[in-house]
Amino acid sequence: MSIHSRIRGVFMSHRSGLNYCAAALMIAAPAALFAQWPDYPTSGVPRNPDGKPNLTAPAPRTGDGKPDFSGMWGWETRANCGAKCDDTQVSREFINIASTLKNPLPYQPWVAELVKKRGVEQGLDPNVHCMPRGAPRIWTDDYYKRIFQVPGRVIILTERNMQYRQIFTDGRPLPPDPNPTWNGYSIGHWEGDTLVVETTGYRDDLWLDASGKPLTERGKTIERIRRPNYGNLEVEITIDDPRAYTAPWTVKINQPLVLDSELIDYYCLENEKDAIHMREVNRIN
Repeated sequence: MSIHSRIRGVFMSHRSGLNYCAAALMIAAPAALFAQWPDYPTSGVPRNPDGKPNLTAPAPRTGDGKPDFSGMWGWETRANCGAKCDDTQVSREFINIASTLKNPLPYQPWVAELVKKRGVEQGLDPNVHCMPRGAPRIWTDDYYKRIFQVPGRVIILTERNMQYRQIFTDGRPLPPDPNPTWNGYSIGHWEGDTLVVETTGYRDDLWLDASGKPLTERGKTIERIRRPNYGNLEVEITIDDPRAYTAPWTVKINQPLVLDSELIDYYCLENEKDAIHMREVNRIN
């Protein structure tokens, strides 16, 4: 993907995905884009006889025989997942993380009213104010992420605000009394070729998507991460939050591999000049 396509993709993703949020607050061009390596070829890519990448080839494995999740990953849009995806630059799960579920989510009564309010009152999403989005939204985000799998931990870097997440696989337990954070505290263990990740210690004010589904401090997430082939990562997320939902619920999100590209620093408030005008509009209204 060329540098010009990357710039346009980032810009269009915000315009398309945040129509009912204050999108202008999110559009801030990252600096020094041309000093990076967005077109440098990815090494070790399996190829078909015609020379094109073989994305259905077996997943690579680490020295201990486990699937290697290392790589740069994107999100599904109409361009790479067909008619089942919305015709936007963002994933359907970014707007509604439960979009693929057949049944309504098991909201607690107070949550149904909260989600309705968040859908009506624009600009409430912490995302719009450039706050961290929280670990679950890393998978639905309209930014690339890069995974490094090393002994004892899995590290996820994301372009948005240059954030990171750590999943510890060294056998440590979850902290008994964690200080709440946006990404929580994550530990993982292997069940065959699936990495099972448990996360607790979330903040009480997280949104799971742009529609306002909450994740509270009592929430726990369980992610089951697989790499069925070279070109795809499957992330199954179970939300277990008894304060917000009457029962756990699970979604499955696909992450397509991104080749011949690299992360680009992006801080959403850089060169931002709209907030003062938006406050004036709100004062008048």
